[in-house]
Amino acid sequence: MYAPPGNAWADSWVRLHGLPFAARAAVELFMIEPHWMQSGPRRYDAWLERLSRARGTHPTEYRRQAADRVRSLLAAADDETYRATVDALSGSRTDAHRRIIAAYLAPSEAEWVAALCADPEATGEQDVALGSLILCTLGSPDQAALFPRITGFDRSPKSIATAAEGIGNSLAPLLAESLRTGYFYGEERRKLARALVEFPTDDAFGALLALADNKQVRPVLLEAMDRFPARALRLLAADTRDRADLPAASASGLLRTHIARHRPLVERVLPTLDDGLAAVVEPLLNPAGRIADAPADALPAVLTAPPWTRQRTATRPVTVTGLTPDEGKAVLWQAGEREEWAATSSWYTRCEAVDDWEQTLDSLRYGLDAADLRPAWVYVHGPEERVAPLLDAWDPTDVWEAADTLKPVAARFGLGALPLLLRVAPRRPSSLAPLLMPYVDARVARLMADWAVRLKSTASVARSWFERHGVRAAPLLVPDAVGKAGAPRRAAEQALLLIAGLHGDAVVREAAEGYGGKAADAVAGLLVADPLERALPAEMPELQQWADPVLLPQIAVASGGALPTESVRHLLTMLALSRPGEPYPGLAEALRVVDPASAADFAWALFEQWRAALLPAEGAWTLRALGVLGDDGTVHRLAPVIRAWPGENAHHRAVEGLDVLAEIGSDAALLQLHTLAQRVRFKALKVRAAEKIDEVAAGLGLTGEQLSDRLVPDLGLDADGSTVVDFGSRTFTVGFDEQLRPYVRDGDGKLRKDLPKPGARDDAELAPAERKRFSALKKEVRAIASDQVRRLEAAMLADRSWTAREFTELFVGHPLVRHLARRLVWLSEADGVTTAFRVADDRGFAGVGGEAFALPEGATVRLPHPLRLGEAVAAWAEVFAEYAIVQPFPQLGRRVCALTEQEAAGHRLTRFEGIKVPTGKVLGLERYGWRRGNPEDNGVERWISKPLGDDRHLVIALAEGIAVGAVDVYPEQTLETVWLDAEPSDYWPGRPHELRFDGLDAVTASELLADLTALTEDAAS
Repeated sequence: MYAPPGNAWADSWVRLHGLPFAARAAVELFMIEPHWMQSGPRRYDAWLERLSRARGTHPTEYRRQAADRVRSLLAAADDETYRATVDALSGSRTDAHRRIIAAYLAPSEAEWVAALCADPEATGEQDVALGSLILCTLGSPDQAALFPRITGFDRSPKSIATAAEGIGNSLAPLLAESLRTGYFYGEERRKLARALVEFPTDDAFGALLALADNKQVRPVLLEAMDRFPARALRLLAADTRDRADLPAASASGLLRTHIARHRPLVERVLPTLDDGLAAVVEPLLNPAGRIADAPADALPAVLTAPPWTRQRTATRPVTVTGLTPDEGKAVLWQAGEREEWAATSSWYTRCEAVDDWEQTLDSLRYGLDAADLRPAWVYVHGPEERVAPLLDAWDPTDVWEAADTLKPVAARFGLGALPLLLRVAPRRPSSLAPLLMPYVDARVARLMADWAVRLKSTASVARSWFERHGVRAAPLLVPDAVGKAGAPRRAAEQALLLIAGLHGDAVVREAAEGYGGKAADAVAGLLVADPLERALPAEMPELQQWADPVLLPQIAVASGGALPTESVRHLLTMLALSRPGEPYPGLAEALRVVDPASAADFAWALFEQWRAALLPAEGAWTLRALGVLGDDGTVHRLAPVIRAWPGENAHHRAVEGLDVLAEIGSDAALLQLHTLAQRVRFKALKVRAAEKIDEVAAGLGLTGEQLSDRLVPDLGLDADGSTVVDFGSRTFTVGFDEQLRPYVRDGDGKLRKDLPKPGARDDAELAPAERKRFSALKKEVRAIASDQVRRLEAAMLADRSWTAREFTELFVGHPLVRHLARRLVWLSEADGVTTAFRVADDRGFAGVGGEAFALPEGATVRLPHPLRLGEAVAAWAEVFAEYAIVQPFPQLGRRVCALTEQEAAGHRLTRFEGIKVPTGKVLGLERYGWRRGNPEDNGVERWISKPLGDDRHLVIALAEGIAVGAVDVYPEQTLETVWLDAEPSDYWPGRPHELRFDGLDAVTASELLADLTALTEDAAS
């Protein structure tokens, strides 16, 4: 039911009864509470309750709104109306609360305000909202001091402005306390912080400084620092002195920033600071070791006079109308791409049971031209000659899951699916633009050109399309690029420039020549510009305050000196102009003259400035700059930040951080990528790190696993797996035994229980550092051992293979991995001969009878599952028992299981169905590669599954389901159905299930059965 705002009530009272009545009504409105019964929109049995205390004084309440309107009208009233209204209000001043409200309505009545200041009931008021009315009534700071029990304020901008006009800076402590302790929604905190900037007091600045790490307060604090630089210098220095352990992102970092930005002022103020503050400020004002600027003639022009510092070359555009692009179209698949798309599936592409396609097509509950994706399965599985003509009529507007749903449609129908894709992709370009990747067509080219300049979310896809099809796309875009002015022309021009950058100017010139001399001249004019100028956007990026060169360390020039401040500014601009995979053309030339280590330190300081500014989106280029300027030191600093970001609501930044590691590309960077793929606790980041490893590996001609084999660190250990720990006065040899447990020997070779603590005779700096290195080494070896054990077991199950050289170098020759290799049985295959062997203590190879084995140079080496060893398992088990070799994971003693003939021919494992098991054991399957299902209704996961390759999963339907966040709600789970399916979901008996267990190899089947047997042991059905 609509209720008019309080100010409308006030206007109505004035219109009907005059301002004196409205003023008295406004007072009394605070002292009553309406009540009523309600049934639907109808209200009845209304009555008024008389209150002993004023209610509804908050600015958003209708009572306060009415009072504010009356106050405004009274302030603008003529003298006669004003006096009549004041006389009327005099009769309302019968108790303390009414006197407060009356004085608020007529604050120019000095006697009423003085009476409030002398009233113990008013001066003792503690209610924040009512206290706010009082503070908006007072006329001086001295009066405000009489109300010590008012400890808060209502925060509304108009109330703050009104109170500040009367009591001035006395309001600042109340606002500061509210900023510190209050609860805020949306932009409220930022608005209150901005109000505090208006108060030139230490309390106000201190309140902002205390919340320097808050995303909403930080920009306001920086504004306050610029408005009151001397006060900021004094308070920042005091805060830095009092809390010397602060990180760079807090007050000490702000002080350094402030000094750099206000150097002349700091030089003037420094002599006036007390000794303690001066000692903090002076070293930051005059840092030691500053390098003189390099001469301008030692720098390239892009660092001294880049194109954005001068007026851009003006070219008069030539317009050629009436041109039409070639109507030819093509679909160009990359190797394996079409097959990959054909194998992609979604909920909508799963085939339903069909006995007669003609009958099915005639009896569908929805048409094949439905506005959603439900018909997709028919287009994927139906008779091609019957469904292909219907694609032109299908126009789904609900495109959720369209990316995976339409890939098999595109793979099946090729160009026949293009009209459909052109209708669908523009509805959600950010996720559906990749569907157009194989297609070359004028309409696709126009879309890609538009998206490349207009949508950040699709820019990378568009660039990839032009990389792939740029030579064919150039002729398709020339008509737009020389046509009438407007968005299509601008997009086409930028696309041709991109093509020229990727494939060369000649490609674009040749495309234009096909349209005649006038078009060729127009495009030549586009290309004639300086490439450095050509790459500039219409609007240049603006460097933020935190990226000011004066705040950053110097960059040394390789030939001597340092980059001048303006040159640093130009370098920052080039970094800001660069996009992922598309650096600004002049950047490489600029970087050739700088010292790489100095540039890496500079990039990290810039990144820290961005972090200190709380990661504003417009500064994301600073993260990418680490990939351009970073080194191994950058890698070690960045890795822990990437690990932490997902837990700080910055997952997208963590993903960008993975791209940075891949761009740095050093062994250290790839090792950190690999570590993140193995150990990070955030699943999405872990998956993305593994994808990046695969991308890098593909560029090196390796698989992800092959690259991971090469990234196992040796931690600086000698060939025998040991290292020397030097305490100065004595040394110790540290190594690791066959189970990778550490051992320590002293200088005489005597085995010690542990590395001792540093003693009085040891080097005071070296010994503690070496002991710390030993502790870190133990921790790292434990982590490596865990990773490699997992990887080796996975390699056994996947039947991975290595060349003899790879095996010898990566396993036997590695100071740590060789210990794991010694505890396993290996298989050599060469010239049709298969031989099982083990790695002996001397790193030689031995057969099951102890005989020496020479690994052939051309051999393939595998880590065999016991099924592949066959009857030899027992003999090898005896050998390992005799030598007391403990395997790092079950190999020889692994449980081996087999399917029955009936199970092999079917898609279900009924022997495990109907069994009730503890929920904890179901969750334990995750350790063996099983994945919990998606939370469905009420947040319950109804299945758990194990991927067995592309489009093949073993799924267990759980009768009770796993409640997300409360797994103990259902302490037991009944295994309802266990079956093989193309993707995990609920079991639908009526759907066709074409997969059969006899399609699995013996090892995969054995492992699945072993998992299920272990799960159901000791369980009741």
